[in-house]
Amino acid sequence: MKENEMVFGIRAVIEAIQADKEIDKILVKRELQGDLSRELFEVLKGRDIPVQRVPAERLDRLTRKNHQGVIAFIPAITYERLENIIPFVYEQGKNPFIVLLDGVTDVRNFGAIARTCECAGVDAIVIPSRGSVTVNADAIKTSAGALHVLPVCKEKSITEAIRFLQASGVKVYAASEKAFENYTAVKYDGPVAIVMGAEDTGVSMDNLRICDSMVKIPQFGTIGSLNVSVASSILIYEVVRQRMNEQAQ
Repeated sequence: MKENEMVFGIRAVIEAIQADKEIDKILVKRELQGDLSRELFEVLKGRDIPVQRVPAERLDRLTRKNHQGVIAFIPAITYERLENIIPFVYEQGKNPFIVLLDGVTDVRNFGAIARTCECAGVDAIVIPSRGSVTVNADAIKTSAGALHVLPVCKEKSITEAIRFLQASGVKVYAASEKAFENYTAVKYDGPVAIVMGAEDTGVSMDNLRICDSMVKIPQFGTIGSLNVSVASSILIYEVVRQRMNEQAQ
């Protein structure tokens, strides 16, 4: 994490919040108290910014500057809104193609997925405001610059995003080892969204329940799961393959 992706100090963080700057999360020293601390939490009320209490040592490892017990993380991109992306894609006469990431926190995996999405013509990536990756310089580097052009939507939750997509006529497929159907057995026609989960936990049960369908990638070895960026690439390009075949007919 580079220092230009962080804001240090209570007053500076308060000003960043009041200026409506994009903030991924705020780390606060566990023992932090005082008038400024109370002012910080007052400003945070009603805002969907994750706050995490951490030991002072963790903050010290991030910077040698006088952080005063508070560090805010600033994303390296400007987030888009899914509610703006979907109408825009429809207005272009296209079927939306969206990838949602449920609990993916590794920046390099995220960057690799973004690179594949951009190459495959995906319209946007959706991440939740909590429990997700911080889009920093490492993510942009791994994406080979794709994150400079590919819209990333940061929504309140993946559950709400799924419901919005379904209400907008998009069929939502979740990748899961619990699925019965292989990913190649499904026809991904029309507006499509794919939900990918973290490698250790997968897509949450709450989100699996509301998706239109679940698909699995067959595995024949002894390792439990594929890397999430690899699994994403397989599913994304199956959608691309089917769309290309449909256009060729």
